[in-house]
Amino acid sequence: MDIEGPCLFPEGRADLIVCNPPWLPGRPASPIEHGVYDPGSAMLSGFLEGLAAHLNPGGQGWLILSDLAERLGLRTRDDLLTTITAAGLRVTGRIDTRPRHPRASDPTDPFHTARAAEVTSLWRLEARP
Repeated sequence: MDIEGPCLFPEGRADLIVCNPPWLPGRPASPIEHGVYDPGSAMLSGFLEGLAAHLNPGGQGWLILSDLAERLGLRTRDDLLTTITAAGLRVTGRIDTRPRHPRASDPTDPFHTARAAEVTSLWRLEARP
């Protein structure tokens, strides 16, 4: 499957492109898990690698991404920042939020420690000049 191709970006450019990719770089076991797992971070990488070519001058890409993969040791922050830079992008801002859902406060959940510490961020990205 061509992640960077037409299924991810339509033809043309835009002032704002928003992406909330699956957060964990694992293999889905069922169709519904495609919303959670992104094998090899292919969608994330495809979005970042294709973003600059699809933005109007001065446009922004907003990436909504949890750091859960980092907390579980599945991806590093350096990997993310390297991919952003290699794609010809720069971070112009970031807004972070902590979880408020029930699993974040449920100590019987097997991922409780990671979920309680999880931070979801809105990364504001622009093409580097």
